[in-house]
Amino acid sequence: MFQMEALQTNFKRFVNFCMYTKNYFTRKNPLKAFVTDIIAGIKDALTVRTKLKMATYRLNYHKYQLNKMEALIAENNQHNFLKGKNLNETR
Repeated sequence: MFQMEALQTNFKRFVNFCMYTKNYFTRKNPLKAFVTDIIAGIKDALTVRTKLKMATYRLNYHKYQLNKMEALIAENNQHNFLKGKNLNETR
């Protein structure tokens, strides 16, 4: 008798586990998430060249703006050590 009850409870536990597993797969769907991640990785790998070009363009533009601001500051500043070009021209 005891073995039969233990077998029934183990079977019920197994059925409950199967139900939880099925509900998890319908709720989360890890296969679909895996495929989505792989597709996103492929898209990133294919567009990395254009992203790199855009980043270098932005970097060069910001460097240009910084140099332009430094030149304006140096023109309006009284100190000679900041006026590298103007000091060389007056020699």
